[in-house]
Amino acid sequence: MSRSIVPATVARQPWQVILPLTALVLFGSAVLYSAAGGHLQPWALTHVIRFVLFLAMAVVMSRFSRELFKLGSYPIYFAVLILLVLVEMLGAIGGGSQRWLNLGFMTLQPSELMKPAIVLVLARFFDALPAPMTSSWRGLVPAGGLIAVPAAFVIIQPDLGTALAICFGGFVVMFLAGLPLRWFVAGGLAGMIIAPLAYFFGLHDYQRKRVLIFMDPESDPLGSGYHITQSKIAIGSGGIFGKGFGNGSQSHLEYLPEAHTDFVFATMAEEWGLVGGLFVLLVFFLVLRWGLGVARKAPDRFSQLLAAGMVATIFFYAMINTMMVMGLAPVVGIPLPFMSHGGSSMMTNMICVGTLMAIDRWRVRPSGLS
Repeated sequence: MSRSIVPATVARQPWQVILPLTALVLFGSAVLYSAAGGHLQPWALTHVIRFVLFLAMAVVMSRFSRELFKLGSYPIYFAVLILLVLVEMLGAIGGGSQRWLNLGFMTLQPSELMKPAIVLVLARFFDALPAPMTSSWRGLVPAGGLIAVPAAFVIIQPDLGTALAICFGGFVVMFLAGLPLRWFVAGGLAGMIIAPLAYFFGLHDYQRKRVLIFMDPESDPLGSGYHITQSKIAIGSGGIFGKGFGNGSQSHLEYLPEAHTDFVFATMAEEWGLVGGLFVLLVFFLVLRWGLGVARKAPDRFSQLLAAGMVATIFFYAMINTMMVMGLAPVVGIPLPFMSHGGSSMMTNMICVGTLMAIDRWRVRPSGLS
């Protein structure tokens, strides 16, 4: 029998997701290179290096056993929760928000880590909970508390977008775990009642302005509506094929704020047009389809809930960011996965990918660590 020249360890990797992600990151680095005026620093080179490092981390994670994930679920959750408390006590302030911890070698945003952590701990919680109790208060109240505590700390920072992402991932796991649909309907109705009160008494002034600007961005084009107005101009001016690599006037002339982070999709669309946008959406489709396939074929309840929650986390990132830059959602400060410059965001998304790679391996090698 002839042997393959490709080492077994390499051949076993899920290249159907690694290759599209690599293409997206390289495309993102090209956009960041252009946004920096044709320079690898400070964004493009760092972006690629981070991806390579976190891809290595994901490959290592893929070799962790199911038991190790279960064992680490609660310690990881409470460790990230402690980091959120430390943010309130010692966190660095930037852009009017207190979200980061300066670790010396990097600046960490703990709220980003809570997105996969909440999925992990809820998957463990519902896996251990007897099925008949899922539809009782024992399935609702503890799980709701696990979500509410970190979400509250993140809202205080304030970072409404990340808090919503934490809640979204948590609610997806709760729904798939089998909580009665009527509870979610009741929660939606309660949210509709609470929303006006939250708008007037719970949101900060800049958050209220974002809601108003979302409904009518032209009402303050040089003030609160500046971000979204410039983003829509950049996207619209790109047309079908874009203005060409390095020819994006909105980002180069600094009309478009946060061109390398939250509004990187608009930066890309100006230079690469609709074709570039469709490529980005195609890659996300391939990644999410692969993730859903992993969840569908997962070997047990814990694995299924964990995989579905990680897919939901990546989906929320991509959906909200692309809707935000096109004016279809309020500006909430959520980066675009694998394209926006940012270490914490890249790490979070690669943790999700690494977890999915691990679950995919469990299906083939149920014993776990191989």
